Amino acid sequence: MGTTQDYALFAVGQMEGAGPVRFRKMMGEYVVYLEDKVVALICDNNLFIKPTEAGREVIERLTDSPAVEGSPFPGANGWFVIGDKIEDRDFLAELLRAAYKELPFPKPKKHKNPGK
Repeated sequence: MGTTQDYALFAVGQMEGAGPVRFRKMMGEYVVYLEDKVVALICDNNLFIKPTEAGREVIERLTDSPAVEGSPFPGANGWFVIGDKIEDRDFLAELLRAAYKELPFPKPKKHKNPGK
């Protein structure tokens, strides 16, 4: 089905309280970055946050229920499914900041040697 641009813009707007958030369209879906780290996916008009222990603790503390994981696309590992909590900007900001701290920076890209 793919994600609509309107939903992607809404979801990213809800996450802006976490810091400099940007998104990129890939194969009909969206990858969300906080600064330079991948923190979320938007697939089939649903928001998925990259799972971390700190993120799990935030979800369980702020929702009084266990974190729910789901696959954003066939073959993917489980990511946190946000569901209706997308409406809660403060929740998203705290969750993304917690996850960001545990996630690694992307590996630098290797550049081809122009002389060979």
